[in-house]
Amino acid sequence: MNADSLLRPLYEKYLKMQCTKIPTHIAIIQDGNRRFAKEMGLDTAKGHRAGADKTEEMLDWAHELGIRYITLYSFSTENFHRSEDEVKDLFRLFKEKFVQTITDKRVHRYKIRIQMVGDRSMLPDDLREVVESAEEATKDYHGFTLNIALAYGGRNEIVLAAREIVADVRNGKIAPEAIDVQMVESHLHEGRGIPPVDLIIRTGNDYRTSNFLPWLANGHESAVYFCAPYWPLFRKIDLLRAIRTYDQRIQAKAH
Repeated sequence: MNADSLLRPLYEKYLKMQCTKIPTHIAIIQDGNRRFAKEMGLDTAKGHRAGADKTEEMLDWAHELGIRYITLYSFSTENFHRSEDEVKDLFRLFKEKFVQTITDKRVHRYKIRIQMVGDRSMLPDDLREVVESAEEATKDYHGFTLNIALAYGGRNEIVLAAREIVADVRNGKIAPEAIDVQMVESHLHEGRGIPPVDLIIRTGNDYRTSNFLPWLANGHESAVYFCAPYWPLFRKIDLLRAIRTYDQRIQAKAH
């Protein structure tokens, strides 16, 4: 047993003591799967699979810490510009993971509700079907909510909400003067009632939020934490450091 494995639990305990405020909703930009694969001499598909495995591990940490909502930036609208083979591999992986959630003991033990955010019309039919099956199987769970952002673009979600509101105005369902912040939020993410983002985490040593949840995050001035590890190498320590950043921001606002 090396020194790192001995000291890490102590450091995790130290960090937990500093995290007196736990965010309700954390959004994660899972960056670095491809770079991880390249540096490890693996093909890209294995890098994405390593990232998916890390997501499952992270869910245990989030449940332990009492986080209620996690939103994962898994596939953006811009990602459709990647190679056809990579997109197919990703969709195959997403389909496999959504199918697994239906029988996953952890999902049912923690009462995890699975939801997709993004433009469903851009997904292939077979993937959309398993997404909807996973959502249906977990729709009554309220212990923890996992939002998967697929075919997602921040500006696109606002455009889609605006279209719905305009259609309601034209149909006489709402009056133009009734449009307010709450109404717009009710039309975002298909009206799923996702709360404001408290903390955005981005891995992979890239310092930008990439058009992720602009209304729920930027509009509510969420804390942001950038870290160097690629997503497959993300550690519980990194999550706790991010939460400490959120805690420090809350404490500073209180004073």
